[in-house]
Amino acid sequence: MASTTSGDVLPSGGSIFTSIPDLFFIPEFVSGGLVWMLVASTDLFPSSNPLGWVMFVSVFCFVVTTVWFFIFLCGANQGSIWPSLDVGYHFVAVVFYLSAAVELASVTLQIGQAVTFFDFLKIYRLDIAAVVMSFVATLLYFLHTIFSAIRWKRS
Repeated sequence: MASTTSGDVLPSGGSIFTSIPDLFFIPEFVSGGLVWMLVASTDLFPSSNPLGWVMFVSVFCFVVTTVWFFIFLCGANQGSIWPSLDVGYHFVAVVFYLSAAVELASVTLQIGQAVTFFDFLKIYRLDIAAVVMSFVATLLYFLHTIFSAIRWKRS
């Protein structure tokens, strides 16, 4: 494990694969990408449906996490402001994903009460998978935020 004692800089290059907060990048990619794909594969209903917000959150977090990952990989994160930016971004991602997951769960419950046809059952199952993965993504971003905050306080 990479040390996060006082005076250490943020990891860069291959060492991001050995430090605890940065190990969460790959699972965040996978869970965020799955949310994106699962929500994109469902149908929109004419009622008030927050799937647009869920898509925005999943695409936004996927793109920004990708950029963030490459910033860390290239070593451009060696300034003194980067630990606080790391905590700030991941906190925003937690808030976004939590709000999207709750709204998606609400829509899925509404769809589940109205499922009568086989076609809607498939959409309902896709929505359930999207809800589970969005809560998994929320948990991963939350853990990344906590460990990044610990690293920030030690630096």
